[in-house]
Amino acid sequence: MRKLLVVVDMQNDFIDGALGTVEAQNIVADIDKYIREFDGDVVFTQDTHFDDYMTTQEGKNLPIKHCIKGSDGWKITDKIYMPMESEVFEKYTFGSIDLGKFIKLNNYDEVYICGVCTDICVISNALLIKAFCPETPIKIIENLCAGVTVESHNNAINAMKMCQIEVEVSEEC
Repeated sequence: MRKLLVVVDMQNDFIDGALGTVEAQNIVADIDKYIREFDGDVVFTQDTHFDDYMTTQEGKNLPIKHCIKGSDGWKITDKIYMPMESEVFEKYTFGSIDLGKFIKLNNYDEVYICGVCTDICVISNALLIKAFCPETPIKIIENLCAGVTVESHNNAINAMKMCQIEVEVSEEC
């Protein structure tokens, strides 16, 4: 059985930088442990913006510069393990079409997702993967995700359940 873990946007700006939260900080060590124990392939997404961010639609709606390519905030935290063979999908919006294509091309049997922000990028990637691979079980690891707020995290979890995306809790963490 081919399994894939998608680690969404575990970047410095979302942990303790421009858009960091206590909830995101609290899942870092558990995500590190989960990656190290995961029996399958691991890939990462990386929110990527440029100096013109404030002129983009996202920048106009969220006027906080973050994840500017090349900045320290853009980097994936060094507090989580990145297997050498891991692919990193830079994404210029909430979800990665390239990630969806990659999963479809590689015909994974199960896809697991963790990371931040549950209510923006995690849900966007989960729904894109579901669209590309409707018969592939997708599992959100709820206790390894953090949203902008606890309420918006819970709303996103419920929305994903309604879209036939499984939600589970890692017992190891």
